[in-house]
Amino acid sequence: MSDTKTIRQIAVIGTGVIGASWTALFLAKGLDVVATDVAPNAEAGLRRFVDAAWPALERLGLAPGASPLRLVFTADLAEAVKDAHLVQENGPERLDFKQKLYGQLDQLLPPDVIIASSSSGLPMSQIQLGAAAHPERCVIGHPFNPPHLMPLVEIVGGAKTSEETIGRAEAFYTSIGKKTVRINKELPGHVANRLQGALAREVYYLVAEDVLSAADVDTALSYGPGLRWGIMGNMMLNHLGGGQGGIDHFFEQFAGPMTASWKSLGAPVLTKEVQQKLIDSVHAEIGSRTVAELEAERDELLLGLLELRTNASGTAGERAA
Repeated sequence: MSDTKTIRQIAVIGTGVIGASWTALFLAKGLDVVATDVAPNAEAGLRRFVDAAWPALERLGLAPGASPLRLVFTADLAEAVKDAHLVQENGPERLDFKQKLYGQLDQLLPPDVIIASSSSGLPMSQIQLGAAAHPERCVIGHPFNPPHLMPLVEIVGGAKTSEETIGRAEAFYTSIGKKTVRINKELPGHVANRLQGALAREVYYLVAEDVLSAADVDTALSYGPGLRWGIMGNMMLNHLGGGQGGIDHFFEQFAGPMTASWKSLGAPVLTKEVQQKLIDSVHAEIGSRTVAELEAERDELLLGLLELRTNASGTAGERAA
C-alpha cells in the first residue's frame, strides 16, 4: 500500500472527544470508518457526536459519497482493524496502555498499515517499543481539538519510524484537507501545545498578580495578537512588523528590547489558592453562559474563519493561474 489513494478505510481506536471528532471528519471525507471502544455506551455517544457535527461538516463541504452510514462500530479490536488501511489511535495517555495496544496491533495488521497516534505528549520512540515487529510504521498524527474543524496535524516520528511512513502520513492527512507540520525532534507536548503552554503561563501570571481580569486578558488576546494569528503565524507577522526591511529590519530594531522584556515574564506557581483565583475570574467572565453555548459560539466563529481562509486561498489560486 504505497499510495494514499488506497487509504479508504480507517480504524478509529478510542471514541472519546478526539476519536469521535476524527471519525466525523473521516466520514465527511468520504472514507469508511470502523470504530472501536470498550467504554459503556460508546457507540451511542459516537453516533450522537457525528450527527451533531454533520451540519458544520456539510457547511465546509462534503466529499462525494460522504455519509454517517459509512460508520461501523464494534467493541472487538481485531474486527475493527481487520480491513483497515490506516489506524488512528486515540487511547488513554498512558505509556503502558499504548505499548500493550501497539503490540496487539503489530500482530493484527499487515506491515504496511500505518498506526498513527493522536497522543498529545507521549514520545513515539517509547510508544513504538510495543510494536516489536514493525515499529517503522508507527507515527504521531496529533490533531488540534476539535479535529473535524481544526486543520492542524503535527507529525512526529519515533527513533524507528521510517521516512516512508512519515511521507505517507503527511500525504494522507493533506489529502483530507489537513495542514501538517513535520516536527523533526521529539519534545514533550510536541509544538502547538508548547506554544499554548508558554502563552498560558504568562496569562495565568497576569491574572494571578491582579494585572487584569480573565475577561480582559482574553479580550487582549482574541482582539489583539490572536486575531492576527488566525491569519498568519508569528514569524510571518514579525516579517511584516519590519516594514519594507522585513524580518532583517525587525530583528535590527526589536531584538534588544524584545529579549530584555523576556526577563520580566512571569513563572506562576499554580497553588490551590492561585488556581481558585483563576477559576473565580473565569466564572466572572462566563456569567450565565453554558459550556454548550460557548462551544457553539466558538465553532460558529471558527467555521467563518475557515470559510474565509478557503475563499481567500481560492482567490489567490485564481490570481496565480
